[in-house]
Amino acid sequence: MSLALLDTTHTDDKTGVGALISEAVIGPRDGAGKTVVVAMSGGVDSAVTALVMRERGYRVVGMNLRLFSPADPVHAVNPCCGIPAMDDARATCATIGVPFYAINMEAEFGEAVVERFVDEYAAGRTPNPCLECNRHVKFRHLVHRARLLGADCLATGHYARIVPGDDALGEPHRLFRAVDGRKDQSYVLHTMNQDQLGFVRFPLGNLTKPQVRALARHFDLPVADKEESQEICFVGKGSYAAFVAARRPEVNRPGEVVAEDGAVLGVHRGLVHHTVGQRRGIGIAGPEPLYVLALDQAANRLTVGPRARATARAVGADGVAMTGGMRPSGAFDCDAVVRYRGAPTPATVSLGSPGSGEASVAFHGEGPIASPGQAIVFYRGDEVLGGGTIRAVERAPAS
Repeated sequence: MSLALLDTTHTDDKTGVGALISEAVIGPRDGAGKTVVVAMSGGVDSAVTALVMRERGYRVVGMNLRLFSPADPVHAVNPCCGIPAMDDARATCATIGVPFYAINMEAEFGEAVVERFVDEYAAGRTPNPCLECNRHVKFRHLVHRARLLGADCLATGHYARIVPGDDALGEPHRLFRAVDGRKDQSYVLHTMNQDQLGFVRFPLGNLTKPQVRALARHFDLPVADKEESQEICFVGKGSYAAFVAARRPEVNRPGEVVAEDGAVLGVHRGLVHHTVGQRRGIGIAGPEPLYVLALDQAANRLTVGPRARATARAVGADGVAMTGGMRPSGAFDCDAVVRYRGAPTPATVSLGSPGSGEASVAFHGEGPIASPGQAIVFYRGDEVLGGGTIRAVERAPAS
């Protein structure tokens, strides 16, 4: 296959690739005279992102972020963070004929993502490291570096859609779910502000994963059939509990497992192995499944109970921001999501005083199983309205 881009006017394109890189799918060919930095992870999504942005006419600069160096010399724990990933990103850039740069951002990643992850789990909360990486590394530090290079925009391989607004008319940029619901990543992108939404491009938002693979194969990209990494990038194939315990040994202290009335049911092997809402792995048999209701760090005690007590009636959140940049004048109804690709739950959101970043969220009917530390994201249809971090969970009263 020639490395020249496909002529989309060719009517004998039996692969359907021509339709996949039409303006209706990938966006307008508006890149003439413009430069885009593409975040290159070494995977197929970022590879096709670079290809698509080149098709749109941009001068593409591929940039691989070295975020975390695995301790094993051959980077087998999780190769997405090591030298193999960087080599794959470089090979993709060579294939499509664009420059490639590797940037060391381990310090930024370590402070904003790894240390926070460890601290939050050690405190009994459930963090989302991908969300923090997007918030602090990709869409803060990387956007800054792209602008220093004189780039007109930054493109990433995230599955989400941005509908640009008109600054002159006061129309906000808006964030939506991706067309491919199985790959949608809007949940971990809800912290993006208006400046970032105006600068960032998500060219895969209208494509499905199989279509992305088809484009990669059609253009002979070296990562077309590369397996996806499903693990937390810096944890790899090990357990998050072992990762945290290696840095906070005290989290592995055994302690009591108790019912809500204080009755001792058994022994846990360390609170770090449990999260609020967890059902499997508690190690206590009973007439009905038990769920983790609370982690008491001071007493090193795990409280468990039935599902009816595990679901949330309401949550309190902080760090709340509205993606559109406008604060609603009063309470508003939405669909709330409390975990990555979790089911939407109808809810009413009441924001705290201006500038506080606080909100209370009351669920309609049975709420989700929610844990402090998780993100709660507000949707209206496919549009992301905003979100924050759960700090307190109100459960239904015990019967």
